[in-house]
Amino acid sequence: MNKTAYAKSSLIRTSIYKANLVAGLIRGKKIDFASEQLQFSKKKVAKEMYKLLQSAIANAYNNHNLEIDRLVVDRVELSKGPYIKRFAARARGRGTRIMKPLTRFTIVLSEKSN
Repeated sequence: MNKTAYAKSSLIRTSIYKANLVAGLIRGKKIDFASEQLQFSKKKVAKEMYKLLQSAIANAYNNHNLEIDRLVVDRVELSKGPYIKRFAARARGRGTRIMKPLTRFTIVLSEKSN
């Protein structure tokens, strides 16, 4: 039986495209390597993803009694959230809509059997 644990985030202020670049660094990797990749990444979203990874590790250890040394990042799921809508002043008294995207994250960890 494949044992899994996960953590979900609420809305994070980034686009799904930028988040997918960072998510690609950790998909399928062991959690110690994935944690290092996120800690030392220069991307802004990596800090939020690192916090979520630590939460998933804590859930695996405390709630599901999984061994931390055998955990692997099984999936990183990203989904679009709502947009924050703003307006910017333009020429001749007009306005332009500015759409600021939000993204939901889910990190699923599984215990690798040896």
